[in-house]
Amino acid sequence: MKRGIFVAPFDELADPKLLAELARDAEQAGFDGFFLWDHVAYRPPVQALLDPWVSMAAIAAATQRVVIGPLITPPARRRIHKLARETVTLDLLSGGRFVFGAGLGSDNSKEFTKFGEEADAKARAKLLDEGLAELRRFWDGAFLPMPAHRIPIWLAANWPNRRPVRRAVRFDGLFPINVPAPDDLAQLKAEIPPPPFDLVVTNEPGVDPAPWFEAGATWCLTGFGNQPRLDDVRSVIAAGPSQG
Repeated sequence: MKRGIFVAPFDELADPKLLAELARDAEQAGFDGFFLWDHVAYRPPVQALLDPWVSMAAIAAATQRVVIGPLITPPARRRIHKLARETVTLDLLSGGRFVFGAGLGSDNSKEFTKFGEEADAKARAKLLDEGLAELRRFWDGAFLPMPAHRIPIWLAANWPNRRPVRRAVRFDGLFPINVPAPDDLAQLKAEIPPPPFDLVVTNEPGVDPAPWFEAGATWCLTGFGNQPRLDDVRSVIAAGPSQG
C-alpha cells in the first residue's frame, strides 16, 4: 500500500524548482510517489502551465526514492520515437523510478483541436494502442540505451467506462478517474489481475485512504485539482502519508 502526491504543474505550482523542492519534501516525509498532470493547454481559470517532462527531470535529480511519472500522457499527441527517448532518459536519470501513465486524454480544454491534433476518441484509442506497442519495442532494445528497469505502464479509465479497463489489464496498472466510492473500486478490483498489477486512486486532501486500500487500491494519491494551492500541498506533505 503506497501513498503519493499528485499535482497539476499549473499557476501557483508553475515553477520547476518549486516542484523539485516539493517532491524532495514529500520523499523526506515518507511519501512513495510524486506524479504530475500532463497538459499543453487548459481552460480558465488556469493560466500558467509547465511542461511536466522537463519538470520530472528536475524532480528526478532532486530525489532518490519516490516513484515519478505523468498521469496521464496521451500518446496520440506525441511522436512515439521522441517519447521513447524521453521515457528512457527519465528512467535512467531517476535510477529506475519512472512509471508511464497513459490514456486517450480529453479535448475538454481543446488542447487537441487547438493545435491540430487528433480529436476523435476512437482514432486516439487506435493511436494509443499502436503507440504503446511501439514504446515497448523501443524499450526492449530497438533503441539504445535501454531503460534502467522494465518501465511500468498504468492506463487511465474514466469511470464507469470499461473498455479502457480491458486495455489496462494487458499492462501494469489501472488509474481509474472519478470513482465515486470504495465499493465501486471493489467492482473494478474484480476485473483486473492481482498484484503486482497496480490499482491507483486519487482523492482530495483529508480523505481516509484506508477504505480505498481495503477495496483493493495499491496506491492512494492525494490530488489538488486544477488550481492547486501551494499552502495546501505543503500542508499535506508536512502532515505525512499517514494523515490522508
